Amino acid sequence: MIQLLMAEDDPEDQMLVRKAFAQAHLANELTIVNNGEELMDYLQRRPPYEQAHRPDLILLDLNMPRKDGREALREIKADPLLRAIPVVVLTTSAADEDILRSYDLGVNSYVQKPVTFPKLVELVTELGNYWFKIVKLPPHGE
Repeated sequence: MIQLLMAEDDPEDQMLVRKAFAQAHLANELTIVNNGEELMDYLQRRPPYEQAHRPDLILLDLNMPRKDGREALREIKADPLLRAIPVVVLTTSAADEDILRSYDLGVNSYVQKPVTFPKLVELVTELGNYWFKIVKLPPHGE
């Protein structure tokens, strides 16, 4: 089973993504953290995430408190133990600056969050088809 890790600070967006995964019939394990600091703690297995599983894919919001997605992305791609984990930015921003900067920092895909739930389900279905059925994800040891 594919392990997904999502960094998203908005509780409503967290709930909608969980519902979209369920409606799209994606049985992948989805863990959600609330900001970039928690994301890095999870990836580095710092408390309270000592037993965390390495994710196969990270869904990353850009605009979060404490440590935003750009800072977290920079740290992930600079770390030899983490840089192979694919990262998909999933954000409301359509700003060219955010898109260019994300790709400069090494993001694998940049996706703008849809504004309706049916479009979110469609997006989650497409992401699932691409990342879980088409793409060969890098292997990793636990």
